[in-house]
Amino acid sequence: MDHQADDAILIKNYLNGDERSLEILINRHNQRISSFIYSKVYDREVTEDLFQDTFIKVIRTLKLGKYNEEGKFLPWVMRIAHNLVIDHYRKSNRMPRYEGSPEFSIFSIMQDDRLNAEKQLIQEQIETDIADLIAELPEDQQVVLQLRMYRDMSFKEIAENTGVSINTALGRMRYALINLRKLIDEHNIVLTN
Repeated sequence: MDHQADDAILIKNYLNGDERSLEILINRHNQRISSFIYSKVYDREVTEDLFQDTFIKVIRTLKLGKYNEEGKFLPWVMRIAHNLVIDHYRKSNRMPRYEGSPEFSIFSIMQDDRLNAEKQLIQEQIETDIADLIAELPEDQQVVLQLRMYRDMSFKEIAENTGVSINTALGRMRYALINLRKLIDEHNIVLTN
């Protein structure tokens, strides 16, 4: 089933007063969005709060008639979730780190006094763009990429956590990076600031 077309129908039905359509949409994307938020904050309660906030914003935008993403519902919701994660770190004044490691994730929000406001905006845009593209990868590639980049897991740990061989984990990572590069080129995203 084409989820994008199906999402568009559910959104239309919801806007026409069918509340159940929104519930189906939320349930369909719950796992992807929750996993994405958790990979940034490593806290179940914060994840739940940000997930709720994401859908409050989604509902508000839909009700205002401002949703116009040509059927790309999931990347749009991911972008909202990503921005709320950034706001969360701004408010709490602490930066995300790898578990058990002092280094930042390459995709995590970077805070550097040398970055002027404009560069900071560009940096955030790059991260948002990358988060959107990761959401377009096949699920098995997304998982490996997130465990490697956000959790700093070794391929042995990834293999154990996902129940596959190390070679399969390496293969998925290779394809994830190839596909990510293709998507970056297709979307003309510049990764330097």
